[in-house]
Formats: sequence, C-alpha cells, structure tokens
Amino acid sequence: MTVHPVPARSDFPADFRWGVSTSSFQIEGAGREDGKGESIWDRFCSQPGRIRDGSDAQVACDHYHRYPQDLDMARALGVNAYRFSIAWPRILPKGRLGLGAVNEAGLAFYDRLVDAMLERGLDPWCTLYHWDLPQALQDEGGWTVRSTVDAFVAYTDVVTRRLGDRVKHWITHNEPWCSSMMSYWEGVHAPGGRSLPDALQACHHILLSHGLAIPVIRRNVTEAQVGITLSLHPITAASDSAADQAAVRRHDGLRNRWFLDPLFGRGYPEDTLALLGEAAPAVQPGDLAAIATATDFLGVNYYFPEMVADDPTALHSPMRSRLVERHGVERTGFGWEVSPQGLVDLLTRVQRDYAPAVIQLTENGSTFEDVLTPEGRVHDAERLSYLQRHLAALKQALDAGVPVKGYFAWSLLDNFEWAEGYLRRFGLAYVDYPTQRRILKDSGLWYGRFLNE
Repeated sequence: MTVHPVPARSDFPADFRWGVSTSSFQIEGAGREDGKGESIWDRFCSQPGRIRDGSDAQVACDHYHRYPQDLDMARALGVNAYRFSIAWPRILPKGRLGLGAVNEAGLAFYDRLVDAMLERGLDPWCTLYHWDLPQALQDEGGWTVRSTVDAFVAYTDVVTRRLGDRVKHWITHNEPWCSSMMSYWEGVHAPGGRSLPDALQACHHILLSHGLAIPVIRRNVTEAQVGITLSLHPITAASDSAADQAAVRRHDGLRNRWFLDPLFGRGYPEDTLALLGEAAPAVQPGDLAAIATATDFLGVNYYFPEMVADDPTALHSPMRSRLVERHGVERTGFGWEVSPQGLVDLLTRVQRDYAPAVIQLTENGSTFEDVLTPEGRVHDAERLSYLQRHLAALKQALDAGVPVKGYFAWSLLDNFEWAEGYLRRFGLAYVDYPTQRRILKDSGLWYGRFLNE
C-alpha cells in the first residue's frame, strides 16, 4: 500500500474549513437543569444493562457550564469552525408545540454558546438532531409515527428563528442509519427497538423530516447553507466469488444507497426494496420529492470500511450477508479497521455516483486506550498516526477532484459514548471525569501545530 506523506495545512485550499465536532447529549450534562425535558437517551440510560459501564450523561463533560473553557481550547487549536448540536428536549421539553411552552432557558443557553463561538472566531455549524429525541415523542411512537416529522419541522422553526441571524450552516440530521437502524432494529441505541419494519419506517420519517425542514431553514436564515450528515462505508467482498460480490451490492443497498439514492432524487433503490418485501416503509405521495429537496452540501462521517460475505442463512439480515473481519489489519479500541484508503475510496465513489456540489467531512476519529501519565500527558501515538494518515488520504481525495471543503475531527473532547458509556475515548482532549480537567493529548497538540503553522 502506498504511504502518502503527512500534509501541511498549506497543502489544502486557503478557504478550507477546519473544525471539531461535538454533540449535545454526549458533552453537555445538566440533564435536569433549566427546564430540560427527558430524552430517549435519558430513559435508555436508566434501564439496567443498556449502557456497558452502567453510566449516564447527567453530567458528562459538564459542557453546559464549562463551554467557555472548551471553546477557548478549540480556538487555541486553530480551528475556524465548531460543529455542535441542539438538545431538542432543552427547547421543547414535551417534544412539540401544543404539549408545552418553548423553554426560554434552553434557547438562552444556545444564544450564549453561539455568541461565545463567534467571539472566538469559530464559525458555528449546528446539527438539529443528534439522536436525543424527547421521550414524550417516543411515548407516541417516536420516529415510527408520522407526527414526529411535524414535530421536528416545528422544532426546526423555533431554533432557526432564534439562532438564524448568527448561524448560517445547518445540518438537519446526524447519521440517520444510527437513529433508525441501530435504534429501532438492532436495539443497541435508544429507544432499543427490535423491529426491522419499525426501523425502516423510522428511517423514512427521518429523511422526510430532513426534506420538509429545509424550506423552513431557508425561510428563517438569510444565506443558509443546509445539508445532512450520513455515516457511510466503503464495502468490499470477502472473496472474488460471484456470491460474495453480489453480497456487496445487497449490503451496500441498505447501508449506503438506502440513504444516498432518495436524497439525490432516485427514490429508494429498487433492488433493496425487493429484498425488504413487506418490511419496506409506507411512502405517501410527495414524500420522495420532499426528501430530494436540494441541499448545499453532503456531510460524510467516515470511520471504517466493511467487508461482507454471502450468507443465505443470515435470517436476521434481509441482505443475506454477514460482516467479515479482515485479518492482520490495524484496529481501533472499538475493533474498527483503520483504513485511510477507505476514506479515499468512499469519497471518490460518492463523487462518481452522486456528484454532490460540496462534501463536508463532518466526522472522522478514533478511540484507543488512553493513559494519563503522572506528568499530566496523554501519549496517544495511535490516534496521532490515525489523524495524520487520514489527512493524507483527504489530500489524496482532493487531488482526485473530490469537492471536499471541510474536515471536522471527532471529537474535541472525550465524552459519553452512547451505549459504551465512558469506556471509549475519541477526544483530542482527555477529560478526567472526576475533576472535569481537560488535557490536550499528543494528537490534539499536533492538530494545533498543523493548524497554526
């Protein structure tokens, strides 16, 4: 495999956007403060056995109170963009207008947060939904029912009216795969469902809510830039056999094309619909046109490639395939394969097949077993190497003509890593949770030197 040299910032376009990404539930804490309502993740955390270390996010990184310090750190790194998300239950504790008043204290927090970003020269990139659905809406069926689409659009209206004079970059949803498939089918994310038809209907409603929210954002925000972020994976076959090659196509149909095709005006892939049969979602007239509403960019989150093999006995999977681990490769603490080439393959494929005008790499990062030394350092050589090699891969994709305009490292801080609790650390900064002290790891120190050179 060709090893590409570590690039310098000057190797990228002068207007390239450099950032870090975070999400509300994972860092904010203040789970019951200032009128915040319960989310599906609050409820999920309260159920025994759901979170590996038995923890919750009631405190997390205490970003709700410590955001000035965190934004100071982001500014010192030299990033010029900061991706964050809004906690829907902070804005509408009961989930929708009509079930309760808009929570002014929640809006006021995001006023302060956005103003603090702007004061530090950080361009705010706002994600409206990063998985923390108000529990009150889940009690009505959550994303499996169409009324949640209307609730999301109304929530979008409230937030963009308030912040749209300062926030110009908006992401409707982060990783619909996770908030539908992992949440309503695989059962590993809140609310813990185990139904493929529910997951597919939830996915359809999430995509529909994205499309219907776009005109609301554009109406409320002058010069708005709007997109959606997908978790995408390059997929290869476990062998050269025709059966395994066909399994790649089937797996890609649900993993990638199920999202990309409707967003780019092609509707759901026909071959995947045929495999899903009666599990396929109910689609009303006009839905697919709404989902295909034009956006300004496609957000891509890249972590790892997937290898699949044909498996006719895989009754749990309508794709009749199974994941296969490649032997002898480097892996993160999560067990994910480290593949910078996979980033090149993915970005060039998306550009070739869908030709988005702009791609933003909205998440890329890794988790390893970090150790805080007695001297107060974290020598995360593996993460540092991961970051450097993926930036080299990003430069390779740019040189190939892929219109990537920004890179957002996941994440600024170690945080509550969903069903893993606090067992996984993705941050450029180490968080000592008992003291809430932040310590830049070697990877964060290098990223700062890279950006400030």
